Amino acid sequence: MLKTAIIIPAHNEERLIAACLENYLSQTVRPDLILVVDDNSSDNTYGIVSSFSKLHPWIRGLRFHSEAVHRPGEKVVNAFNFGLSSLDVDFDLIGKFDADIILPEDYFENVVKAFEQDPELGLCSGLLYIKKGEKWIYESISNREHVRGPVKLYRHSCIRAMGGLRPGLGWDTADTFLLRYYGFRMQTLAELKIKHLRPTGASYQNSTAINQGMAYRNMRYGLVISLLAAFKMAWIKGSLGIIWNSIRGYYQAKRDQLPYLVTAEEGGFIRKYRWMLIGKKLF
Repeated sequence: MLKTAIIIPAHNEERLIAACLENYLSQTVRPDLILVVDDNSSDNTYGIVSSFSKLHPWIRGLRFHSEAVHRPGEKVVNAFNFGLSSLDVDFDLIGKFDADIILPEDYFENVVKAFEQDPELGLCSGLLYIKKGEKWIYESISNREHVRGPVKLYRHSCIRAMGGLRPGLGWDTADTFLLRYYGFRMQTLAELKIKHLRPTGASYQNSTAINQGMAYRNMRYGLVISLLAAFKMAWIKGSLGIIWNSIRGYYQAKRDQLPYLVTAEEGGFIRKYRWMLIGKKLF
């Protein structure tokens, strides 16, 4: 059985963290380690994690003191990387999971099996569902082949090949291109339905679209692909304002000379891959 460690960056998660950890206890195949990285919480997140640790030594808490400035994408990756650097065992699989998800009980049993069956599989997950009324429906902010940020389970050799996760806006899309660049595959298992307790971008605000535009630039999409991506999101959300705000974000990142998430060579691969996907949809 592949050895698995799950790292959960957490900030003020006392409302959800107990249910999250109870969910891991109920798994038919448990991870070998759950590490909650408490990033400057002002509530009782760390205390709740500590109470679990006393009963279950494979659940651990770690304090991380990041800067108080809010930097979307950067803070969560820095907390994850801090947790990753603290591991003293060479795990086969490394997860970056959020505290607001509930997994089906056979989640790790099935995902670990997928990794065991395919040595080239670098990233795998189920699909995220959100509650609408009394029903759980697919959270359709990305296609069903995309492994979402709250449930990233990587082969450790894949993370090493990528040089770790890249802190900044767009990290959770950049990794899906980078793993392909370094010879790995990505897979989602549609039968594994994950409950997402805190939906992503429930109201698609101006700042969300601006951040998305900044991410396009950080991943070296170039203006044309960025425009096409903005048009697609505007179509999905039914808001033309998304196009304007995405391009605002693109040029804001360019003006501020934000660091790229990928090298020029990696960026060239990403653009080529994006054009290939666009071509498949058009022809």
